[in-house]
Amino acid sequence: MVVPPLLRAVIMGPPGSGKGTVSARIIKHFGVMHLSSGDLLRDNMQKKTEVGILAKSYIDQGRLIPDDIMTQLMLNELKGLDRYNWLLDGFPRTVAQAKALDQECHIDTVIDLDVPFETIKCRLTARWIHPASGRVYNLEFSPPKVQGIDDITGEPLVQRDDDKPETVSKRLQAYDAQTKPVLEYYREKGLLKSFSGTETNKIWPHIYAFLQTKLPDVSQKKAATPEIDQTSAHLS
Repeated sequence: MVVPPLLRAVIMGPPGSGKGTVSARIIKHFGVMHLSSGDLLRDNMQKKTEVGILAKSYIDQGRLIPDDIMTQLMLNELKGLDRYNWLLDGFPRTVAQAKALDQECHIDTVIDLDVPFETIKCRLTARWIHPASGRVYNLEFSPPKVQGIDDITGEPLVQRDDDKPETVSKRLQAYDAQTKPVLEYYREKGLLKSFSGTETNKIWPHIYAFLQTKLPDVSQKKAATPEIDQTSAHLS
């Protein structure tokens, strides 16, 4: 029996593009190991590792974490995953990181979620929260019964700074400036696979079909796609 080669994949997409939902579905259906740079950073900062303390010092100053620190963090973690199929999330974010990754392993495919920025702005700015309970409302998919008021307590809802239109615009512009060269780098290598659309549930079947050409579906379900959760599909 021929053992298929292990999959080495990267997923890219701006904040609010549905990357979290898509990653979760890829894990569920194809049994890949998911390595998120954000999760790994938080874990290292919480455990106060050497890299974690160093990374926190940059974050506290509002500075980007240098390429060599991020690369060291991710490549060290990848050493323990050499026998698994894996999906990288949040790394590489610069061409220098991508080149460093290439020196250690061969990337097979880069999944790019190409969601219009206007769609993302509508998604993220529609989110309001009740601070005391953490209840989240979305003006499009799960609005409060009375606009601006929590259903249970009657207290006012607030919008997180991260979800305010001007902040969302800045985040999207920063993502675009930082990652466009990385997307171009992988496009030139013939590794970039872009999936365009405005709804995760409509993009997902195309991603699923693409990955089925590389890996078997290991989930127990016979259906070709997972159950559709409208809220998570639009918001993650």
